[in-house]
Order: sequence, then C-alpha cells, then structure tokens
Amino acid sequence: MNSIYIHIPFCQSRCIYCDFYSTTHAQGMMALYVQALIREMSRRKHYIECSRVNTLYIGGGTPSLLPAELLSAIFEAIHSNFTLTPDAEVTIEANPDDINNDWLKNISQTPINRISIGTQTFDDQILNFIGRRHNAKQTIKAVDACKKAGITNISLDLISSLPGQTMRHWQKDVDLALSLGITHLSAYTLSYEEGTKLYQMLINGDIKETDEELSRQMYYHLLNTTEKAGFQQYEISNFSLPGQHSRHNSCYWQGTPYLGLGAGAHSYDGIRTRRANLPNIKAYINATDDVPHDNEILNDNELYNEFVMTRLRTTLGIPLDKLTANDRQYCLNIANPYIEQKLLSVKNNHLHLTKEGIFISNDIISDLMRS
Repeated sequence: MNSIYIHIPFCQSRCIYCDFYSTTHAQGMMALYVQALIREMSRRKHYIECSRVNTLYIGGGTPSLLPAELLSAIFEAIHSNFTLTPDAEVTIEANPDDINNDWLKNISQTPINRISIGTQTFDDQILNFIGRRHNAKQTIKAVDACKKAGITNISLDLISSLPGQTMRHWQKDVDLALSLGITHLSAYTLSYEEGTKLYQMLINGDIKETDEELSRQMYYHLLNTTEKAGFQQYEISNFSLPGQHSRHNSCYWQGTPYLGLGAGAHSYDGIRTRRANLPNIKAYINATDDVPHDNEILNDNELYNEFVMTRLRTTLGIPLDKLTANDRQYCLNIANPYIEQKLLSVKNNHLHLTKEGIFISNDIISDLMRS
C-alpha cells in the first residue's frame, strides 16, 4: 500500500479553532505554490518504493479554493510521476460553499472519487462564532449536488463540545448528517490548541470548556446513533458504512509508507524515518533544490510508542504478536489495571479499548508508552 498526501495551505478565512498550517493571504501565491509542488513531486517520486499509488489525499487548508487549471496541473504531474491503481481512493477536502455545479464539473475531469466536506455543525450561530464561511443549508445542498454529479463516496466532518453547543444541538448534527445519505462520518471532540484564537478566548475567560459529563454523553450518543444507522466505527473518531472506511487515513494508523508533498506536509518511509516539510510557504516556493525539511529517525522506544498510539485508536487494536517479547510484556503489565477496570480488553490476541475506555483513551495511551 502506497499513499500520497498533498497539502494545500490556503484558506479564505481562518477558523478560530484550527492549528493546521495555512494562510489567508493567497494572492499571487497559488500558481507559484503549485509549481513548487510539482517540482517536489518530481524530485521525491522515489521516496515510496513503488510508483503505484493506492490512495491520494488532497487536504489543507482549503483545497476546494484551487482554480480548475491548477488542480488539473497537479494531476498531470501525478500521472507523469506515479501510477494511480485502478481502484485508487482519491479524496479532496472541500468547504460546503465551494461545492457547486461548476466545481463538480471540474472535479469530474480528475480521478477524484471521494469528497470530504468540512461541515463541523449544522447550527448557523455556532458556525458563525467559530469562523466558518458556510451555513447549514449549503452543506445539505453540497451533499445533494455531489450525489447528482455521480460522487457518492462522501464524508462529513463534525465537531462536538463546541462553545454554546448543547446536547440537543449535537443530536441534531449527528441525525441530520446521517440522514443525508453519506458513506463516512468523522466526528471529533473539540480540542483547544495553543496559538489559536479559541485557545486565547479560553485563557481570557471569554468562553468555558464543555462539561466533561456532557462531552461523554455526546460521544455515547454518537456511538449509539451511528451504529443504529448501520455505520461501523473503525477508529476513535471515524465511522463508515461497510467497506467505505477511509483507506488513506487507515494507512497512517497501520504504519504503511506515505509521501507528503507541500509546505508543512509529513512523510513516513514505513520503517523508522519521518520527514516534515517546514511550514513556510515562501521558503517552499523559493527552494531551488530540496524543500526545507526536518528528518527524524525513530529509536526503538519511539517506534513502540508510535505503534501503541496509532493501533490503539483503531477498533482492530494493538496486535500483541507484532510486539517484541519485552514490549509485549511491558504493554500488558501497564494494561492489566485497565483490563480489570474494563477500560481495555484482549480479544484474539489484540488489545482493544472498550466503549468506556475510549473516552479516556489519551490517558490510557500515555500510560502505555515508554518514556
């Protein structure tokens, strides 16, 4: 399995909770950025051993802002340097208000067969507060337009525990999302990331974090409602109809190689080396040789920690037979108290989070890690 991630770091406006690398100053930079992206693609096409690509993900930022000619240029470069397999999963992230018939017509000229729509909530007041530029009706229209255009593999993103969000709001969000005929749902609990406007508002006392018990009830409602709708949970925050899980994101959780292209993009060789392109658009555009980046070679403890963190987030859990004897013993020694509390369980030689354990998964994962 080989995967490519392409980062498009341009946004029309910045959401107050977002800490992903992006800029709202795209004037005159998009074309130069895509030229630099194509140069990096050509230089680094051998990073993954095989030129055949099984999944491609264009994320951001807001990739749906790309003009048609630039998106076309990216795919021309992809076809020149790689071979997309016949069943390749090709995803683009999109803002609901960017999705219209003209945009979809342009998409139909590319291999894109999956769209991930940044909905976040269907409450217009909350959408306005967090800095989103769409409204609820635009999400509903966007999903309908995608299906009419023949794109049926559609994912929506939702966020729970937003400021001002009640249980009633969340129930409406989940129910409405599932009623639209989507195939995939990503639902995240809001996190306050240092450096964001939302974090500063929290520090200043302008807003309060959602009560922990309410957050827990929101998550349990999500689990119960998606299950009733026929969705399968395959990762802590991700749910899909059978056979419609995100193959690209699953690569991250299963430790397979992926090539990250663009400013701020990350790559992994599938063995022990990670690479992070520096999040600097101007330096990326101006690079005459390899783009500015950092490399990290993981030691044995770091490999173990990465394995535990990524695998335990999935419903498959940690395959204990893939750990060394020492790591397996260490892991189970730490896990035993959680197993006794029914927060972890072992089934078919895999260590899993239970439904109750999912809610404190960060604490459990942290305890299982080696220092």
